[in-house]
Amino acid sequence: MNNATNQRLDFFQSQIGQSMSNSISPLGRWLNGTIRAADYGRLVADFTVREDMTNPAGVLHGGAATAILDDLIGAMVFTLGREFAYTSINLTIDFLHAARLGEVVTAVAELTREGKNIVHCEGRIIAADSKIIVKCATNLIQTSVKLPF
Repeated sequence: MNNATNQRLDFFQSQIGQSMSNSISPLGRWLNGTIRAADYGRLVADFTVREDMTNPAGVLHGGAATAILDDLIGAMVFTLGREFAYTSINLTIDFLHAARLGEVVTAVAELTREGKNIVHCEGRIIAADSKIIVKCATNLIQTSVKLPF
């Protein structure tokens, strides 16, 4: 797709610095990150670790971390401007460090390989001190659901 005519990517670029509280994804609204960068094949957002995202030890829950990456990768794939929706067919995740209540972490979603029907992506959640908290790899497959926009 010609990036100059990619309305979805243009929209995400217009949202840089804004919260994701108006996301089309209900989960994305709950996560409520802040878009920091949007380029073809790359989306970056910051998230504050809230109490409802933590486990009993007061650190970012693995499920919440996985949700951040899965949702952000889905949004990034959406910005590719493809005609049909995509859905995850697998997600491999590694938990490497803890993020504590109140910390702001940065999530990065990147396109690794763009096939006709399957796209491979990678994601990371990074702490302010540059430690990788979580990393993942995932494949998404084209569905039969045609996107209306």
